[in-house]
Amino acid sequence: MGKDYYKILGVEKNASADELKRAFRKLAHKYHPDKQGGDEPKFKEVNEAYQVLGNTQKRKQYDQFGADFEQQGGFGGGAGWEDFMRAARGQGGAHFDFGDIDLGDILGGMFGFGGRGGQGAGRGGQGRQRTRRGSDIQVDIQLGFKEAVFGVEKEIRLNKNNDCAVCNGSGAEPGSKIVKCAQCGGQGQVRQVQQTILGAMQTVGACPACGGAGERAEKSCKHCGGDGRGRSESVYKVKIPAGVDDGSTIRLEGYGESAGASGAAGDLYVVAHVKPDKEFNREGNDIFTDLRISFPQAVFGDKVEIETLDGKKKLIIPEGTQSHSQIRLRGLGVPYLRGNGRGDHFVRVIVDVPKKLSRQAKKILQDLEEETN
Repeated sequence: MGKDYYKILGVEKNASADELKRAFRKLAHKYHPDKQGGDEPKFKEVNEAYQVLGNTQKRKQYDQFGADFEQQGGFGGGAGWEDFMRAARGQGGAHFDFGDIDLGDILGGMFGFGGRGGQGAGRGGQGRQRTRRGSDIQVDIQLGFKEAVFGVEKEIRLNKNNDCAVCNGSGAEPGSKIVKCAQCGGQGQVRQVQQTILGAMQTVGACPACGGAGERAEKSCKHCGGDGRGRSESVYKVKIPAGVDDGSTIRLEGYGESAGASGAAGDLYVVAHVKPDKEFNREGNDIFTDLRISFPQAVFGDKVEIETLDGKKKLIIPEGTQSHSQIRLRGLGVPYLRGNGRGDHFVRVIVDVPKKLSRQAKKILQDLEEETN
């Protein structure tokens, strides 16, 4: 028994091309295997149905032969499933063109991958593929507790691929020209045709000769061999903003590995590791400390000096302070990473009760107990 592709997509037999596309988008989004709760078998089935009904010629054959169409070899169970999934995930730098259907465009728009090759690349080779991009780099830095609270500038040294010092990353020998790429005719793309069970499938990818730029150096740089990059040490001054917490990541766009000629550099990710402090305990933007006081201080109150992030401050202990109660110091916590202001400093007061008392002290406490009852 042949499959009912109209039923699989949930549309009527007279559905328009736009209705088919909307149905496919909705179901593909629902069953996409990379989503939580996705269903790959269902996604394959939806893909198969749309590859047939979304193509004018194949739909006519399906409508004509119905259940017999599959037995006659009119279509198969999905064209190049692994390639299709790469397009669905935005990988491979190609889009898929099944006659009327541009699945790379559909899935790219739906999942935000830009399956048509980045900057305006179209089915007919108009526009150029996105230029290749250098690798991202991650570095770890150690911060002291107060460095993370108030911010600091750190120096980072790393060996990586940088733009060639002679050609400045162009790949061209100084004085030579940049000319149109002969292999792709300046389009930045090359088209290949592969035979699949659905017939001829066209893929459009970045030109391997120019990396998608559409142009090349007339004479390659002797220093880097035309690659446009070389290994060298880089030294960066990185400003760590006030308020970063342990595990925070700072992204420096364009400070990663160079991609060489006609490419864009990757990004540098700086991961902060904050050393704990013996006295201060941080929770978000608030600071917590403990203060031990004597029993008389708790009963009669007092004014004591405590350590804060901003140095020593006077703290008033109210009369009758209970043990483990908290006193809040507004605005003496950690600065907010985004926006103005700071968190608070909470002081937990711990009352030290004496283990041994003199007779006179006991008598005073007994009299106090009688007065309070």
